[in-house]
Amino acid sequence: MTGEQGRYTGPLVDCDVHNALPSDDALHPYMPADWRSRRDSLTYLPTAFRDVRENLGDRSYIGAEYPRPTKRASRVDAWPPGGGAPASDLAFTQAQLLDAWNISYAVLNPLLGIGEMLNLELAAVMARAANDWLADQWLDRDSRLRASIVVPYEDPPTAAAEIDRVARDPRFVQVLVLSRMIEPMGRRRYWPIYEACERNGLALGVHNGGWGGHPITPAGFPSYYLEDAAAMAGAFQAQVGSLICEGVLNHFPGLRIVLIEGGFAWIPALMWRLDRAWRMLGAEVPAVDRLPSELIRERFWVSTQPMEEPERPAQFHELLDQLQMTDRIMFSTDYPHWDFDAPNQALPARLTADQQRKILHENAAALYRLPTPADAAPTGD
Repeated sequence: MTGEQGRYTGPLVDCDVHNALPSDDALHPYMPADWRSRRDSLTYLPTAFRDVRENLGDRSYIGAEYPRPTKRASRVDAWPPGGGAPASDLAFTQAQLLDAWNISYAVLNPLLGIGEMLNLELAAVMARAANDWLADQWLDRDSRLRASIVVPYEDPPTAAAEIDRVARDPRFVQVLVLSRMIEPMGRRRYWPIYEACERNGLALGVHNGGWGGHPITPAGFPSYYLEDAAAMAGAFQAQVGSLICEGVLNHFPGLRIVLIEGGFAWIPALMWRLDRAWRMLGAEVPAVDRLPSELIRERFWVSTQPMEEPERPAQFHELLDQLQMTDRIMFSTDYPHWDFDAPNQALPARLTADQQRKILHENAAALYRLPTPADAAPTGD
């Protein structure tokens, strides 16, 4: 961090850490005995095999797998010395992330491919196992950790039941879905998930990714990972529009939505377009009783990684002025992925001390109801 930003020494909350399974059978102890063998005999693609296809550029599994710049799209130094995938070893993750950067709290968002599975019975079993594994192998072993609830979101009634079951553990702070689903998120088939989030006081975390059985851009499948990575905001824009126009935000006034790993420089333009269209076509969506921009500013949060960074720092401050969402931006590292953002380099220079505190700690602490660490160092001036 440079300039005023360099003086920040307060608590940090990382709202996007991707822990991984240490092996393909890591969930077996948390699954019914009859499902352990059935799971391995079904056509569920293990993580290790997915990596092979990623590196070969084979799109036959979910259509969005392109060769990554690094294996498993991870930092080259993130592989645990004892073996296993990046972020699969708690001790190494503690040393490389939590301890190295003095992270006060980190929210685990395991991308296990469970939510998008079309074998719904298997997805339900694996989601339950994944949540029990998260509690046992991660949350029980480090008080700094929080987690998202893994749900089979293409089976909303089952997902809602899993939310009710897991939400009894306050260390689970949100529900995890991916940005590309079978249908737009506003459709009523997904409403049981939102009702369960609201009922349990949990945020809905919408993370970049997924397939949904459709081409991942409005123009079809891209040829390169670069295109996929750069164009991911398109899915988020479509989902924000769907959630607003379908009346989800009005029907569930307590629902809070976090857009994770999707950037946010596109939000002002989307707000302008939605507001203009609503003024002319609002009769089409009677559930939307006020400007869409007001709903976005009140009900959506965003993460910093990857964050659009204009070459001229002043333009970033113009963006913040246009957004009027400084209390909705939350810091994230995206550990252990290749585009990891270190806390001392994640934010542009010349942010005020108040902006730093909000983005690096206070916004996430308020949303996820995190206590301030008793031994936290003083925040910046």
